[in-house]
Amino acid sequence: FNDTATTEIYTLSLHDALPILRREILTHLEALAKAEQYQSKMAKIAKKSYWKPQYHISAPANWINDPNGFCYFNGEYHVFYQYHPYSSQWGPMHWGHVASKDLVNWKTKPIALAPTDEYDRDGCFSGSAIEKDNTLYLFYTGHVVLDKENDKDDAQLQTQCVAISEDGINFKKLENNPIINIDSFPEDLNILKEHFRDPKVWKYNNMYYKVVGAQTTEKTGQALIYKSKDLLNWEFVNVMAMSTEEENLGFMWECPNFAEIDNHEVLILSPQGVEPEGNKFLNLHQSGYFLGKMDYNTGIFERENDFEMLDYGFDFYAPQIMQDEKNNRCLMIGWLAMWESEMPEQEEGWAGMMSIPRVLEVKNNKVYSLPIPELKKLRKNNVNYDVNLVQNCILEGINGDCYELNTVFDLTKANGFNLKLRVSENEETVVSYDKNSKIFKLNRDKSGKGVTGEREVKVNLQDEKISLQIFSDYSSLEIFINGGEYVISSRIYPTQEATGIVFEPMGEIKAKIDFYEI
Repeated sequence: FNDTATTEIYTLSLHDALPILRREILTHLEALAKAEQYQSKMAKIAKKSYWKPQYHISAPANWINDPNGFCYFNGEYHVFYQYHPYSSQWGPMHWGHVASKDLVNWKTKPIALAPTDEYDRDGCFSGSAIEKDNTLYLFYTGHVVLDKENDKDDAQLQTQCVAISEDGINFKKLENNPIINIDSFPEDLNILKEHFRDPKVWKYNNMYYKVVGAQTTEKTGQALIYKSKDLLNWEFVNVMAMSTEEENLGFMWECPNFAEIDNHEVLILSPQGVEPEGNKFLNLHQSGYFLGKMDYNTGIFERENDFEMLDYGFDFYAPQIMQDEKNNRCLMIGWLAMWESEMPEQEEGWAGMMSIPRVLEVKNNKVYSLPIPELKKLRKNNVNYDVNLVQNCILEGINGDCYELNTVFDLTKANGFNLKLRVSENEETVVSYDKNSKIFKLNRDKSGKGVTGEREVKVNLQDEKISLQIFSDYSSLEIFINGGEYVISSRIYPTQEATGIVFEPMGEIKAKIDFYEI
């Protein structure tokens, strides 16, 4: 790659360099190699950022969003992700790639996909992965902007594509891409052709199924289902599920996932445009689920409950599940960020990270999200207390910026509490519970650079007790409440000095506290 254009890529601004990439009409291998070169250069800058996570998945540098292709193949768990290797801002999507043998220690792998063909020239959008005959299939959405001057949502073409690999590292796009296009669904159905993305594939009996996010002509969300015997030839089955204009379920259903959890069938969605309902649905977009029943004969998923959120925090979107047959469980990982939120890390050469992997369970017709037990491998320097809290206090040995904090608070003699995390002279992130209103809150008004606001969820005590499992990783908090009944996740951007933890009881609290450095 010693041509003039390649040299210019490293000397011109990004705005000028990307058109040069376009004019070169790179092969897929050339585009991947150039992305790797630029990533390597920028990684030296990004790794200096204090906010870069220690045990969460992030790219070596630059922008990431949705997790993709979460699967198990060749003895490793794989997570791919939407990736723009040339900037810490969103741009033409590639697929980055990490792998792990234990879901804890992740290694960056070569970039898997780059937008180089006519059907995906403006982005390899989100999708999923599945293994068949010792071959890994990546299914993704090819994105094409039809009106580049205006770049409007209604001037785009989205099709479903596939790339395969025998080693889980090197991927080849198939020559007959796209394998599903907008001509695949009947004209008489109420489907807006411009929004058709994020395929999730699974196997049931001897047939493969694929759900794709879509939109109706009335601008409401829906999910379409296809079937195939060989993963290459797909037949439209039906509209799997859809919302009505009367429902508050947004204008587009992104990143649909079909999950089997504890003998329950679950449709997981990331609907865009859900309107706030009081202090609920305050993020730009949401992620949640329906319990229901899938009829494979008709292709219709019958919903059995109202839409429920998977995470009540500021930052959790586009989750993807995998059926972990190795351990007979359903796993989920999400993007620990949110569209149009402030991301101070962009100034330091990177943007976005993934949540910790979570195990999904169904209890009392509700999906619970729990941190994977494998994370216990990261624990070190345990400090624990069994104590009565009667006044504001700091407990010796319980502080830091990268840790797991487990608490059980007995509120029989208390009206609630404040738990202040990442505390410095001028900073604090406040977790609180009010026993009378039953409201659990996370406030990040003083959480450091950029971010502010509050999120809440109504939580019932269990025998007058509330349990918390909190994971802190430099610029993130994930709080699991009452064994994963509710989760609140957030990005925060405190200084390195913000390591304090302060307990503030409202009355007398009998507390069990377990703290681990990570």
